[in-house]
Amino acid sequence: MDQLTIGSHISSSKGYEAMGKTAVYMGADTFAFFTRNPRGGKAKEIKPEDVEKYKKIAKEYQFGKIVAHAPYTMNACAAKEDLREFAKNTMRDDLERMEYIPGNYYNFHPGSHVGQGAAVGIEKIAEILNAVLKPEWDTTVLLETMAGKGTEVGRSFEELREIIDRVDCREKLGVCLDTCHVWDGGYDIVHDLDGVVQEFDQVIGLGYLKAVHLNDSMNPMGSHKDRHAKIGEGQIGLEALSAVTRHPALRHLPFVLETPNDVDGWAAEIRVLREHFV
Repeated sequence: MDQLTIGSHISSSKGYEAMGKTAVYMGADTFAFFTRNPRGGKAKEIKPEDVEKYKKIAKEYQFGKIVAHAPYTMNACAAKEDLREFAKNTMRDDLERMEYIPGNYYNFHPGSHVGQGAAVGIEKIAEILNAVLKPEWDTTVLLETMAGKGTEVGRSFEELREIIDRVDCREKLGVCLDTCHVWDGGYDIVHDLDGVVQEFDQVIGLGYLKAVHLNDSMNPMGSHKDRHAKIGEGQIGLEALSAVTRHPALRHLPFVLETPNDVDGWAAEIRVLREHFV
């Protein structure tokens, strides 16, 4: 069936069943959630009965793949080894927990090299991925495209490709394209979406593109600031973002809203984007 698979970030504080019910309320058929507090900390205990209730909802409403998000504090290329150890342990724990809902995605920000240089950052990120990834796991780990704020790694398709090339278990890797981030990073998805998609395919390969964070941006293209806006209220605009959902190379992917909104606001954005998905 050719339909838009779309949802938003949903609070995971009340468990999987609650997230599933919230998605249904919004008219969503996918969603994203933080595996633990976005600022870090210990993850809550997973209750198998809660997971089973969620799976029934997901099956009944034909959910697509959902996208777990690592905490923002997880910096795989930090200069301090204790921070890298935290990142490695957090990712390993999260991926073990993801086996309760196999076959989905785990998205993370590659990290900030904090003055070490992008080349060093890329090597360190790949090192942690090589230490953590297991061929038998059913989760695909997604590197997120970044806006290039500060010393972020992943500001270009080339940097993401360099990480992928250094990972042994690369069949377990993918990319999540964030529309705000690539726009702020200098990729013109408003006037040259075909060209950006073609460049992604040439540098990384469309086979690696697994999900899209669909966000408007408060900033002009190339600003490297990463400030999300509601759909249609930013510099990208509704028509360009709708074109992203309709693009032949992208329309089959799960789209996740990370706009500054609440549940009812996301529900309204989902309705508008579905109306434009023709």
